[in-house]
Amino acid sequence: MKIDYYTPFYNDQFYHIYNRGNNGGKIFYVPANYIFFLTRLSEYLSSCVEIFAYCLLPNHFHLLIKVKDRNRVSEQFRLLFLSYSKAINKQAGRTGSLFQKRFKRYDN
Repeated sequence: MKIDYYTPFYNDQFYHIYNRGNNGGKIFYVPANYIFFLTRLSEYLSSCVEIFAYCLLPNHFHLLIKVKDRNRVSEQFRLLFLSYSKAINKQAGRTGSLFQKRFKRYDN
């Protein structure tokens, strides 16, 4: 079931998280971007979610996560997207939002 962005996360619940590039644009430009994203994903989220699966495509991504600390998940995703966007904007000489405004999620 697709759920609203503002619906709280719950501990021990699985979620399908996904987002795409702004206007359907790329979020991964070169192969190293995929590794960088996964590294940042681990840095920002490993303390509050377990990542069971991921799929990274040039213009979007999917994650299957299980929440460990519901109080920190949304903020950690925000920090991940901000950090990654800043790095990609610098690399690609671009400005503005890299991702659509909010990630989407489905629960089980």
